Amino acid sequence: MITRYALFEGKVKEGETDAFRAAVLENIVPKWKAFPGALDVRVTFAEARDEGAPEIPMILAINYPDLDTVEKALASPARAAAKAATEEVLARFFEGRIHHHVTQANEFRL
Repeated sequence: MITRYALFEGKVKEGETDAFRAAVLENIVPKWKAFPGALDVRVTFAEARDEGAPEIPMILAINYPDLDTVEKALASPARAAAKAATEEVLARFFEGRIHHHVTQANEFRL
């Protein structure tokens, strides 16, 4: 299984945390769930951070069955809609940037 992570590094604008979370759940998550082949879309909102660590108020994770499916999803028209929704929410509520990470989880069973 392949997981793509988007780490939102920065901070939510002062007093906008609840509105940011609602906008993510209402506008961003449904667009990423519409990606072809997406098995699961998860959002983790950070409650606290370690001293000296970068502020990451949210992590978006999308699971895919394999790399071919990831490539097809990224080439699909759904990507433009998901990016647009994400950029609109960030412009309103967020000061920072997004880092994308891709990991491959190999599942072993005994």
